Amino acid sequence: MKTVYTKSAPEAIGPYSQGMIVNNLFYSSGQIPLRADGTFVDGAIEEQTHQVFSNVEAVLEAAGSSLNRVVKTTVYIKDMNQFGAINEIYGEYFDTHKPARSCVEVARLPKDALIEIEVIALVG
Repeated sequence: MKTVYTKSAPEAIGPYSQGMIVNNLFYSSGQIPLRADGTFVDGAIEEQTHQVFSNVEAVLEAAGSSLNRVVKTTVYIKDMNQFGAINEIYGEYFDTHKPARSCVEVARLPKDALIEIEVIALVG
């Protein structure tokens, strides 16, 4: 096992890592709309979703992977009524490569974020 850390994504806000590599798979922690400096993107769902993807890309790069090597995503959203807007932005990042995905509406996310995404990706 190897712990993944990058200053290009926000530090963990609890007793966990940004991600772990086990064998040839990278497992990310959920990414919320925090900038790398830890400030919260308190904007619309579109702005928050783009920031989450920026964080996901940063931890993937630190792990030696990329969005094109993601095999599974889990998307947690505060309001399923925002699914369309989220899905449109999601499609910008996963255009031709379409990993498996789960999407779940949740009661509350850390820092009262509107969205959180975690990924599993191939490395090496």
